[in-house]
Amino acid sequence: MSKPVELFIKEMQELFQPDDVYIMNGSQQEAEKLIDIAQKSKVDGRLVLKKLNGKEYPNSYYHSSNANDVARTEHLTFVCTISKEEAGLNNNWMDPKLAKEKMINFFKNAMKKRTMFVIPFIMGTYKSKYAKNCIQVTDSIYVALSMRIMARVGEQALERIGDSSDFFRGIHSIGDVNSDRRFIMHFPQDNVVMSFGSGYGGNALLGKKCYSLRIGSYLGWKEGWLAEHMIIIGVQSPSGKITYFLGAFPSACGKTNLALLEPVLKGYKVWTLGDDIAWINIGDDGRLYAINPEAGFFGVAPGTGLKTNPIMMKTLKNDKFSPTLFTNTGIDNSDNTPWWEGVSDEIPSDLTDWQGQKYNKILGKPVAHPNSRFTVSIYNCPTLSPEFDNPKGIPVSGIIFGGRRADTIPLVYETKDWGSGVFAASIIGSETTAASSGKVGNIRRDPMAMLTFCGYNMGDYFQLWLNIG
Repeated sequence: MSKPVELFIKEMQELFQPDDVYIMNGSQQEAEKLIDIAQKSKVDGRLVLKKLNGKEYPNSYYHSSNANDVARTEHLTFVCTISKEEAGLNNNWMDPKLAKEKMINFFKNAMKKRTMFVIPFIMGTYKSKYAKNCIQVTDSIYVALSMRIMARVGEQALERIGDSSDFFRGIHSIGDVNSDRRFIMHFPQDNVVMSFGSGYGGNALLGKKCYSLRIGSYLGWKEGWLAEHMIIIGVQSPSGKITYFLGAFPSACGKTNLALLEPVLKGYKVWTLGDDIAWINIGDDGRLYAINPEAGFFGVAPGTGLKTNPIMMKTLKNDKFSPTLFTNTGIDNSDNTPWWEGVSDEIPSDLTDWQGQKYNKILGKPVAHPNSRFTVSIYNCPTLSPEFDNPKGIPVSGIIFGGRRADTIPLVYETKDWGSGVFAASIIGSETTAASSGKVGNIRRDPMAMLTFCGYNMGDYFQLWLNIG
């Protein structure tokens, strides 16, 4: 292990004062060991993981979170650039010095009687020049297991870091899961994210929205590339030609369903490369190339079923790579399987809802939380593109921007050139969803589906888009 990595771990150990430190290696034996521990561990009186029906959902486990910790907390998420102007009106801003003081006070001794998991990981494939090196520390075994699915975790990451001190530092503790002591602080200039008080994926899996989008977009601004909230797909025509597209939609607006589309047009096929994040660079030939920095799906469960997304249902029932985690769905007690609205037409008679209560249909409450999730390896996907691990990425031929709208705007329209496309994407509005806290169904302007994920001023962001074009 290199000196910079050792120093970072030692610094975190002194700050958090954990009883134990575990450095993850990404092996199958490790997964089995951590899952065994998680099935015996409790947080807030609830087991971290419960094993599900292995015949229906192989190698799958259930996790329920605190009822106050079920979505991204945008009002408590800050971008702490040196100047407020650089963060822009799209972000909550806090002075970096004050933000660090606040977080360090939360972090002090926060891991006493806990294990500090050290997660070395790569965002992107090992050999890609576009990939980034990262390390996260956390006291949540659920987060540690989820990161094993969502990123390329283990010894290869440490090898790639080598003796360099140039790696992302993610610092996380679930604390006491108190919503009054929950902050997610981004420090783009330092390549650091500090997160306290939440175990929810968007707040705690720091390689995801926090690094791959907020920090990533800032790095892209400085380095001349784009980190985007986009799917990546390859559309194969009957002739065999594959054309690659990107697609940007706000969370819970159908990105995953489109990324795993099963076409009804004869002879066509959609290849999946990513359902949430794309890093877009200008290649040596002057074309745009995209990679998916992630290695898994963190998808919204409600609405996912054989009618809407048969490919994802096959993915969830494939145990080729990594365990699969279900979070805050209901449980069908008749066969110990996860259940959510949309997975079947009929509601089973014996259900436990996402809060652990016996489901009562008369009350009219949902069985699964509207933002309940599944976390599954992308390598389990039967339509995964053979180009997924291509270190060069895939050449981009078109970009789709969209959202959830019930009326007012045309279903589909095409822009005439790059500048027109940037303008159209900048004014898109979409109905708010359960993926973020707050009221559902309001129309919110969400440029490029990046309003909550752009780590710097949106004016500078639009200019970068024009420059890239």
